[in-house]
Amino acid sequence: MGKIRVLFVCVYNSFRSQIAEKFLNEEFGDHFYAESAGLMTKGINPLAIQVMSEIDLDISKNSSDSVFDFYKQGRLYNHVITVCSREAEEKCPVFPGIQKRLNWDLPDPEEFKGTDEEKLEQARQLRDQIRNRVRGFVIEVTHLSK
Repeated sequence: MGKIRVLFVCVYNSFRSQIAEKFLNEEFGDHFYAESAGLMTKGINPLAIQVMSEIDLDISKNSSDSVFDFYKQGRLYNHVITVCSREAEEKCPVFPGIQKRLNWDLPDPEEFKGTDEEKLEQARQLRDQIRNRVRGFVIEVTHLSK
């Protein structure tokens, strides 16, 4: 049996989906294969790079990819997880063959307020929230497949 294929989608593929992809591949890559994409592309958010480097994970060379390009290429996934608002999630294409589509309504880093240090702390909290959601997803999926 092959790896469970997961696509994480957010608005710009610059923070939330990049981090979720990295955590799933790093921590559970034996059983899962993750990719990430956005409704639009913008490049990787410097805060995402910084908070991931703090825990020795490098996403600085990642690319920001379009979900519509993946769709046109005919890529197939077992799960598509949007990590943005429900309104943004509704704009995502429906991939054929998906077993499950989920929405994790996570805070948008583009809307962080405060000083640079306050934004960095918000980014750390979001990183940890994403890691916990990824771990919970893995537990749910592996429990259901037994």
